[in-house]
Parts: sequence; structure tokens; C-alpha cells
Amino acid sequence: MPAISVAKLCWATPEGRTIFDDLNLSFGNQRVGIVGRNGVGKSTLLHILAGDLEPADGSIHADGTIALLRQSVKPRPNDTIADLFGAAEALEVLTRAESGLASMEDLAEADWTVEERIAEALVRVELEAGATTRLASLSGGQQTRAALAAAIFADPDFLLFDEPTNNLDRDGRDAVLRLVEGWTKGLVIVSHDRELLERMDAIIEMTTLGAVRYGGNWSHYRERKAIELAAAESDLIFAQKRQADIHRRTRQADERKAKRDAAGARKSLRGDMPKILLGARKNAAESSGGSGQRLNERMASDAADAVAAARARVEILQKISIKLPSTKVSDGRKLVALSNVAGGYDPDKPAFARFSLVLRSPERVAISGFNGAGKSTLLKIIAGELDPLSGSVDVPAQARLIDQHVAFLDRTQSILDNFKRLNPESDENACRSILAGFLFRADAALQQVGTLSGGQLLRAGLACRLGGPHPPELLLLDEPTNHLDLDSISAIEDALLAYDGGLIVVSHDRHFLEKIGITRQVSMTAKI
Repeated sequence: MPAISVAKLCWATPEGRTIFDDLNLSFGNQRVGIVGRNGVGKSTLLHILAGDLEPADGSIHADGTIALLRQSVKPRPNDTIADLFGAAEALEVLTRAESGLASMEDLAEADWTVEERIAEALVRVELEAGATTRLASLSGGQQTRAALAAAIFADPDFLLFDEPTNNLDRDGRDAVLRLVEGWTKGLVIVSHDRELLERMDAIIEMTTLGAVRYGGNWSHYRERKAIELAAAESDLIFAQKRQADIHRRTRQADERKAKRDAAGARKSLRGDMPKILLGARKNAAESSGGSGQRLNERMASDAADAVAAARARVEILQKISIKLPSTKVSDGRKLVALSNVAGGYDPDKPAFARFSLVLRSPERVAISGFNGAGKSTLLKIIAGELDPLSGSVDVPAQARLIDQHVAFLDRTQSILDNFKRLNPESDENACRSILAGFLFRADAALQQVGTLSGGQLLRAGLACRLGGPHPPELLLLDEPTNHLDLDSISAIEDALLAYDGGLIVVSHDRHFLEKIGITRQVSMTAKI
């Protein structure tokens, strides 16, 4: 039976920073989800399993064929779906055969089923396209579906998916869910999509401490994690109590020794003890004192190590904590008024038209629609970053957009410098405190933005936009859960639920929309 196993696997960056070490995992005929915070090496592990990367150390044994679906497709201008499938040459042979130009060698090697299999793969991902469709003509979500179909077309023993539902509209996400439910071979998925993870047979969590496998789906995994967190917090309390006890006993022993030494010094001054006995007692006291001090130091060091280990375990298991100040926006205040707005970059071909919307605080509106309907364009118009092609736009509120690419962050600056630039009223301590809440503690806040992963970049953007002393009265979010790890998503959900301003969000994540208390759904499905 096909299987993949890795032993003592290690990966490090070119600069020598270890990402993961001593991973021991196995994969068989199951659907396995890989989760973990950004930066622990989930995508890197997939690329190693697929053979794209060589590990720094350790071994990999793969019995069976493997196909990897990457996070994004980067086609050349003239590439077609057939090129993505690796079937362009096979189709050319059939074309020559149909026109009577095929050689005997062509006819002997011809794959007469290739067209039918391409069509079947496209149907399974519900993509209305053909083998000759140019990839550049497809939206980002459609390209992802095409890549998914190409992986199916290869008919591998193992499918490796790296965030397969990112950039997909609701229909695309549903197509992936149905495919996963019906897949009968090996499947390994790196994802933060909770709907998808609920369909897994097992969950592997990667942390800085290694990788742990949990049987069952996402809900079962979360139940186990809650139990582990409670146990870890109990261990931390015990370790801290033991450390305090050792400090107390050490202090008491030092005080008793000081009293004995003082008493001995007074007696020696009176001269009523023979010198030879006095010297012997002094040597014994020094020997005993030195031995006791070394024992106390070792016990204190062991206790400190135990506290540090318990605290590290709690920090890994504990959720990110984000607290936002009030916007002080009064209920019922008009924040947005759009009337018959058309938007896009080509006046002759607008992405949408005749769009109207009125939003009052503290309403929360979710904008839905197919890929290419103009949702991101709409948010840019509301934010004042793009002029409408026509119609009336009135945004009396202070609005801030967090787009998928977090374009407002300066890639050449550190996270801390970006925060200070965008929140000039915050002092150094306030900046550090807010960034720590978003998991950018100590030196992590000094990372250059251009070096961050996709999830870290979005988390930094959220910190800079939401963490200042005066959060925006109207927050515009464009697919905020894309690239975020699950702990970050959960923390953002809690923060947004407590946020008291107006909210307009573009997202296809049903679970996320439910968690942040969306009050109204607005569709942009009408095609122009």
C-alpha cells in the first residue's frame, strides 16, 4: 500500500536558522490536515515531501506517486490548461491524427483518452473551461481550480494541498470540499480552513517543539488541545510554586548561616575557644556552606528551567490575546452611503455598476460574489484609494482598508518602525505591548516587513491598523483570513467581535463571518 514516511527530518534557512528539527511522521491512505502557526515550516514540509526541496538532515521514503497543489499559479502569457496538465504534447498528437498527419510512431504512442480525462478533471472542480483555455484569461480563483484539476488529472497516490481554498469564491470552496470528501487515496493538506479540516481523518500540529498527530477531525483536535492547555497551565503553576519554595528555603538557609557565622565570630572574639578547635569549625563551616550553596544553586537552576519549559508550552498552546480600544463612534451614525456606483479600471468594461449601500454604526456587512465581481475594487473606492467610474460616494467616517497584500506597510522598514509611522501618538512601550499581543515579541518586532511570510505580513498589518490608540471608525477587510494561521484567525475573530466601529468585510470563510457577528450580507453577483 502506498505510504510516505520521514525520520529525523530537519530544515534550516540559508542563514542557518532552524525551522524544524527531528520530525518523525508517516502518511498512508488517510486525509491528514497539517496545522500550526505561521513560520513553523508547514509549506516547507510539503515541498520536501513532494521532492522540491532537500532536507538539511533526515530521511524520506515514499512508496507511491505524489502531486503537489501549490498556493498560486504563475503562468506564462500563452500557457493553456493543457500546459498546466502536462498534456499539450499528447493533444498535439491527437490533432495530427485527426488531420491525417500523424506518423506511425505518433499513432502508437497516442493517448486517446486524454481529452476525456482533462474534461472529467475540470468537471470535478466545477470549472467551465477547456484544454485550450489560456490560464492568463482566468481569475486567480479559477487558476487555483485549474491547478486542482491538474493534480486530479495526474491521478497520484498522494495529493498534497497547500492552502487549496485560498483565493477561491464560495462555489470554488464548495468544489474543493466535495472533492476532499470523495477522495479515496492519500491526502495531506496544509490549511487554516476549518470547514476543510472538519473533513480530515487526522490532524498533525507543527510547533517549535516538533509535530504531534491527533486522530480525528478539527473539532476533536480542538477538544484535545483544550485539555492539554489546562494541563500545561497547571504544570506552570506547580513549577512556579516549586521555584518560589526553593527561593524561600534558600533564603532561610542563608539567614540561619549568617546567624551562626555571627555567633561564631562573637565567640572567637571572647577567646574562650581553643584555636585548633576554632580553625576546625571554621573549615567545616566553609566546606558545608560551599556544598550547600552549590546544592541550592543547582536546585534553583533546575526550578528555573522547569518554569521556562512550562511557560514555553503554555505560550504555544495559548491563544493570541488582542485588546482594541474603543472607536467612540455613536450608534446609528452614518458611515457609508453609496448610490449607483460603478467601479473598475476600464470605463468601457466596469467590474460592477449600479451598486448602492448605506451603512450605519455599528453595522457589520459581508460583501459576497464570484471571483472578479469587483469586491476588492469596491473596498478601494470606499477607502478613497480609487475613484468610482460613476455614481455617488459619501464616506464621512475615518475608514481604513487592510487589503490582501497589506500594501500600506513599508517593506524596507521593520514591523516596529511601521507601527510607529502609522501610530505616531504611541510611545515605545505601547508599541511593543501591542505588537506582543499580535505575537511579535522582543526581537520579532524588529523583523523587516519584506522578509515576512504571508501570514506574518497580514498579522503585522492588522496590528498596525487596529492596535493604535485610535482605531478607525470604519474597518474594511479584504479576505483577512487568507494566509493567517488558525490561532491568529481565532484571535482576530475575538478582537473584531469586541471592535465597536463599522465593518465591511470580503470573505468566503463562513465560519469566520459567523464568529465576527455579521449583521447583513450584500451580494455583488450581478454580471455586467
